[in-house]
Amino acid sequence: MISLRRTAMFVFMITFSLLQCAADETKPLFPGKEWKTASPADVGLDENKLAEMPKFMDGCGCIVRRGLMVYAWGDPAARIDIASAVKPWYTHFLMKALENGKIKSLDDKIDAWEPRLNDLNPALDHKDRLITWKHLANQISCYGVKEKPGEAYDYSDFNMALFFDALFLKVYGSSWEKVDEEVLHPLLTDLLQCQDNPTFMGFGDDRPGRMRISLRDLARFGLLYLHKGNWNGKPLVDEKLAAMAIASPLPNSIPRTKGESAEMIEGQRSIGGGNNQCDHAGSYSFAWWINGVGREGKRHWPDAPTDAFGAFGHGGIRVCVIFPSQDSIVCWNEANIEGSEQENYAMRLLMESILPEKN
Repeated sequence: MISLRRTAMFVFMITFSLLQCAADETKPLFPGKEWKTASPADVGLDENKLAEMPKFMDGCGCIVRRGLMVYAWGDPAARIDIASAVKPWYTHFLMKALENGKIKSLDDKIDAWEPRLNDLNPALDHKDRLITWKHLANQISCYGVKEKPGEAYDYSDFNMALFFDALFLKVYGSSWEKVDEEVLHPLLTDLLQCQDNPTFMGFGDDRPGRMRISLRDLARFGLLYLHKGNWNGKPLVDEKLAAMAIASPLPNSIPRTKGESAEMIEGQRSIGGGNNQCDHAGSYSFAWWINGVGREGKRHWPDAPTDAFGAFGHGGIRVCVIFPSQDSIVCWNEANIEGSEQENYAMRLLMESILPEKN
């Protein structure tokens, strides 16, 4: 009887251990203070194919697959400006403000936070009184052009400066000087255990809101959104809001602005350039770029998975792209890339490196 009991207990322990190992293999991996690493082959990638990426784009970069850092070139620890790739970070804090009740709705008008909008453009029926958070995040506020909010797409760094200042200075009650220590770090990058001290003040008092961040820290932000706002079992932003942010592309019925100038707040700053910089290509969703279908019926990145999405700066020079169906992230900076065609080719190189799964 004792022998049978010991045998049964032994079988139970072996079975439990096997089940636990199987569960651990399927559990998503997240970095701690440092990234866990593996070889490309360990995660089903062809290293020789991956080597084509730095040859094509130069600069620096890193690749994460299955929660592991598997490939890098240049210096992924260097803290570099990411230009417009910072914009989805603004959206993250907007969604967090909604979740925490700091704002009631994405359709709230922002004149409650920025009353100077109420006095603008009387000849245009004071159109800027209608600007909402959703308009700002999707760059359809038409701030500084003659169309009314929601009528046209205006990729504008005046819009984004208004967004940053209204959100972080008014809603979060911080300041340019303290936004890192009061908002960015405690509410996000400390939770992600970022290694290289990201900052929203990448140029100091010049263009507050411009982020300097290392690629290995930028990849952590990508991993957060690959897992729909969940970080190692803890939701850092509501899953439904995170999913909505990357799945709400502007319809092609919204035209690009005509670019006719309208009044802005006196002394309005920019976080970078001007306005009317590009069209949305059916692929702009709350400041993320997704693999949508444009006005001519073509995919934004035809050689990438349809679920690809990312943060893009300087026309493809500074990028974090997430591929949920491939459990993969690629980040690059200071690359010799310009426009969606070259972005697509870089993604194609990554897709071509994926080895067939073994039976």
